[in-house]
Amino acid sequence: MSSIAITGFGVVSPLGVGREAFLSALQDPEKAALASFEGASEVLTDEVAAPLRLAEVRGFDARDYLGKKGLRNLDRLTRFMIVASRIALRDAGIKNDGEFVHHAPERVGISSATAYGSLDAITELLRVAELEAPRYINPARFPNTVINAAAGYVSIWEGLGAPNTTVVDGSCGALDAFLNAQLHLENDRGDVFLVGGGEVITEPLAVGLAKLGALGPSAALDSRVEESFCIGEGAAYFCVERKDEALSRGARLLACVRGYGTAFEPPANEVALVHGSSRAVQRAIGAALADAGLKPEDIDIVASGVRGLRELDAAELDGIRAKLGPDVAVGQPKQVHGETFGASGALALAQSIGWMAGAPLGTLLSGVAPQRVRTVLITSVGFYGNVSALIIETPRETHELD
Repeated sequence: MSSIAITGFGVVSPLGVGREAFLSALQDPEKAALASFEGASEVLTDEVAAPLRLAEVRGFDARDYLGKKGLRNLDRLTRFMIVASRIALRDAGIKNDGEFVHHAPERVGISSATAYGSLDAITELLRVAELEAPRYINPARFPNTVINAAAGYVSIWEGLGAPNTTVVDGSCGALDAFLNAQLHLENDRGDVFLVGGGEVITEPLAVGLAKLGALGPSAALDSRVEESFCIGEGAAYFCVERKDEALSRGARLLACVRGYGTAFEPPANEVALVHGSSRAVQRAIGAALADAGLKPEDIDIVASGVRGLRELDAAELDGIRAKLGPDVAVGQPKQVHGETFGASGALALAQSIGWMAGAPLGTLLSGVAPQRVRTVLITSVGFYGNVSALIIETPRETHELD
């Protein structure tokens, strides 16, 4: 991967809103993990939420960040994404007081990811159509049912004129969005891209997972599921630009993206609903290492996608250890924010930047914590055999993280 730098990020998460709040919460990982799942659900009914552990963004009000106007027809996912993107642009120094500072609007784009989009908006419109009549559907809310609508609203609110793309491939989406952004940068389709993803907890998602045996009391009946599997929500976006251009404008470098890899292995049984492959994990990691020009021993820690599904977790850990050795340090970001699907890679990246800045690693799945984290491999394993990997490192220049 060509040398690209992360110069700022914005996050909406159960740990807080904004980079400073997020990184501050990571200073006590155990407390953060407990706090993420505390409190009653604000988005699900008591009946649906009762058997679940949910990492919700509780108390979130977009008006605190966007003002009171123009929000009426924006769903929860869209509000998360606009707020995270706005904070990221400000954090990177791309915008100040709502105005572009270093780049023209037509040179700033977005590469976003989501797995399920605005399921709450889709459900709302379906209920109106079925329980009342289609003529009662609010046309102003219909755009929310389109999978890339939220990213479109980000472009509208922030005035972004460069390409706007949405990756939809499950839990790997946010990492795959970096490849998309890299291609745009290499082909000079823009100078800065917001890269990341967003996901929200919704009733249809929770009910669907429960019926599949992945959540709630029925989970104990499925040998693939452990009690630790739980879902979360949030959004995280990173300002990504060419490293040399970032340095020339005096930008602070939070991290540099060194390598990317992806792989897929189909299940032996075509009717399998959940499928993990150790071979795919090894191939994705190998491709990321080759892309970065690094060796397995260069990786300080793996920010894994382990989430409490036995089949997927076993495949991921087997693949990591086979490729990097049995003693490699493996962390579990989802222990803090739950399974956030399309946003999971982005939230793991935010946590990895925190580790590089000195935040405690928390309880590791294996290995010994390094004295200092310089290079992180982030892995995401999809539910259907797809795997993606991204390698980031601390900047080699004299710029320091603040």
